[in-house]
Amino acid sequence: MCKAHDVPPERPATAADHRLSVAFDATPLLGRPTGVGVFCAGALGGLAGRDDVSVSAFAVSWRRREGIDALLPSGVGSSQRPMPARPLHAAWAHGPLPPVEWFIGRTDVVHGSNFVVPPTRAAARVVTVHDLTVARFPELCDAPTLAYPRLIRRAVAEGAWVHTPSSFVADEVVAEFGIDPQRVRAVHHGIPELPPAPGEGTVDRAAPGGGGLALPAGCRRYVLAIGTVEPRKDYPLLIESFAAVAVEHPDVALVIVGGDGWGIESFAEALSVSPARSRILRPGYLDGGALAAALRGAAVLAYPSRYEGFGFPPLQAMAEGVPVVATAAGAVPEVVGDGAWLVPPGDRDALSARLVEVLSGGPEVDALVERGRVRASAFSWDACAAGLVDLYRDAARATGAHG
Repeated sequence: MCKAHDVPPERPATAADHRLSVAFDATPLLGRPTGVGVFCAGALGGLAGRDDVSVSAFAVSWRRREGIDALLPSGVGSSQRPMPARPLHAAWAHGPLPPVEWFIGRTDVVHGSNFVVPPTRAAARVVTVHDLTVARFPELCDAPTLAYPRLIRRAVAEGAWVHTPSSFVADEVVAEFGIDPQRVRAVHHGIPELPPAPGEGTVDRAAPGGGGLALPAGCRRYVLAIGTVEPRKDYPLLIESFAAVAVEHPDVALVIVGGDGWGIESFAEALSVSPARSRILRPGYLDGGALAAALRGAAVLAYPSRYEGFGFPPLQAMAEGVPVVATAAGAVPEVVGDGAWLVPPGDRDALSARLVEVLSGGPEVDALVERGRVRASAFSWDACAAGLVDLYRDAARATGAHG
């Protein structure tokens, strides 16, 4: 006998109260949270608080789908038949069958939250394209990611609308796929909320992985970087830049928070030859209170990416009053505005010089921190949800999926 959550809803797509019904792919919530997972959680939370949409979530996963319920915010339900990921992705890569309504029931809009939106029988389709690293820097991508352009192109050709987290990516999508700009909508993300952390603003060197970090001997401050160790983040550049920073500020360490991604070899090589390697700490992946403590205790956040479609860590740091030095890569200038100091991507000397300047303090750094707080206050998940609902309504109207 099927469990209740294995049976798709039989309600009509357009409910009696005329709310727009939206089915949201929440698969990225499963497993270790990523930036896409953060977007899913934040967007769903914002959408759940609105009275003009009815939101349900689904997961394209056979074994893990039942775990999605516990990860959804209040007001977002989940009702679906099992959706085996590999067979479905293989089928959807070649044609419009099976439509996702077979698994989730009727709905006005289906939102594919991670570059892929399933085919539908009647519902409007929206796909989030977080960035175009795969088109701009294919050498920075792994094999599964290289399939995204073909899937996006197919969805667009079949009438899907596109959501991007920045105007920068929206312009790239229009240029890359030749899509009507009216069907591409830039809606900024909100800022991931950090939980309270004990000993905020301090570093407890005796509590590694807890409320603080075990810094190397002689260090009492640290430059922080947050993100999976992968080529796009350009941590080898940061390690090289830190060598000069370490000379100017002997009390400063470099802390790189994040798990290993592909291409870890170049990171390991840069670390092995760094003259400051004894002052570089890798606590691994952190979340919750541990991540909050690491961020709030940082002297400065470094964000040396080669390309970004948005960028959560700089906004989180700015919101917490931590100064930010970032590369002017991709959408980063659009997101941080005047709230961070920007340097050219790949410029080791410029990055180290700005980090040295921040660590030296002074009125200019204080003014930077204040501008960062003001800039970060402009981003919220409620505003993100409002923008998404406008997109959903336009897509549904164009498709004829909502009366």
